[in-house]
Amino acid sequence: MARQTSNRRLTAILVADVVNYSRLMGIDETGTHRVMRQLNTELVEPVVSECRGRIVKAMGDGYLVEFSTVSSAVQCAHRWQTRLTANQSSRDIDKQIVFRIGINLGEVIADNDDIFGDGVNIAARLETICPPGRICVSQAVRSSVGSQSEFIFQDFGSHQLKNIQGEIQVYLVESGEDVGYLAAQSGLSSQSEVRYCVSPDGTSIAHTGVGKGYPLVFAGSWMTHLEWDWQSPSYQDYLSHLSSHFKVIRYDQRGQGMSEWGNVEIKFERMVEDMECVIEQYDVDKIALMGMSQGASVSLEYVARNPGKVSHLILNGGYSRGRRRRGMEKDQAESEALVHMIRHGWGAENPAFRNAMTTLFMPDAGPDEIEWFNRFQKACGPGENMARFREMFDEMDVTSVIPKIDVPTLIVHSDEDAIAPINEARYLAARIAGARMIILKSKNHMMFGNEPDFPKLIDSVVAFVNGQNLEQLNR
Repeated sequence: MARQTSNRRLTAILVADVVNYSRLMGIDETGTHRVMRQLNTELVEPVVSECRGRIVKAMGDGYLVEFSTVSSAVQCAHRWQTRLTANQSSRDIDKQIVFRIGINLGEVIADNDDIFGDGVNIAARLETICPPGRICVSQAVRSSVGSQSEFIFQDFGSHQLKNIQGEIQVYLVESGEDVGYLAAQSGLSSQSEVRYCVSPDGTSIAHTGVGKGYPLVFAGSWMTHLEWDWQSPSYQDYLSHLSSHFKVIRYDQRGQGMSEWGNVEIKFERMVEDMECVIEQYDVDKIALMGMSQGASVSLEYVARNPGKVSHLILNGGYSRGRRRRGMEKDQAESEALVHMIRHGWGAENPAFRNAMTTLFMPDAGPDEIEWFNRFQKACGPGENMARFREMFDEMDVTSVIPKIDVPTLIVHSDEDAIAPINEARYLAARIAGARMIILKSKNHMMFGNEPDFPKLIDSVVAFVNGQNLEQLNR
């Protein structure tokens, strides 16, 4: 019998796992198993060998790999994801193999050919919070690689990982290919790379564009992520349909998504400056501006400050007065409860707190949509940022600028919206000169593409910007 040996060592640990493996096996068990074996032989083993790594374990849907240097681990992960995207591009979208990868630098216990300990556990937890097709790394990895790396490390916030003591600062590894998978998921591979601009106070704001035609800017709003949005049960339908008519320009607000998270000032004034910064990056004389939810208030302020820049204003599920500014005790109490719940329960492993938000935003969502939206909320930003956003939005009041709005305005609103009551839409419609209003039958704040009135929403936006008659759409 071979002698058992164990020791401690510092090593770079990579954990990779297949997204939705159970679903893939359910669709085609034999085919998925065959493709996984082929990928192991033709992609995983060669790329690990190239980067001088060692596969410690190969499970049915994942790998544990160690490297002697952190740079080798990051290089391996990048080659892995890049080659996998190319390898799977010809397969049907619902059968593509997609990995999440987490990388940590830490001490492990080596026992014969296996490794254990918190160093491994942290890498495994990083993998679970990683967006599909991407690479998440710890602060230890980021610091070890240094500033001379060929990669960009995008702040992904501080996370409380399950069974790990203390919060871990997390980064996404950025590169030009990183948007490939999610763009492919939507069938719109023409999405530009995610780029960055610097707002007047020095905050980095992520932005991108997709489609061709007249520029339609989506105002930044609460809970967006330039890549995850392509998988959203609701938002992806907005993107895919509207980008077939317009050049859709989007950005993530400061403190969330792919924009800068840490030590940022979350104030209404800064939101407007961020929008101005993004729009300045595109060489266009005029834009159509679409403000969804609280993004409507930022849009109204932008129009008032930038006369002549906006040709058409669309307010979808929007409002000019936050919950605490509507004069209702019920709204005040609801705001205080939501802020407390977000601040103290957002990052918890138990999704109960985020379920409450999902129910408010999407009361008609099914189990799959609820599960996705719960994960999405955590990926959008840390609880403290989200709580500060909620406080700011609930205190917003831009009613004073409404008389300055002199551009054609379309208001689109769900009749049973629980986030922004339809009375707030009527408030805007009555006070913006010449505003037109389309009422949709839905309980959801953001509509799903399979709802009967969703085509009415898209058609009304397209017709409005193109100067067509809206009367028949409002019947």
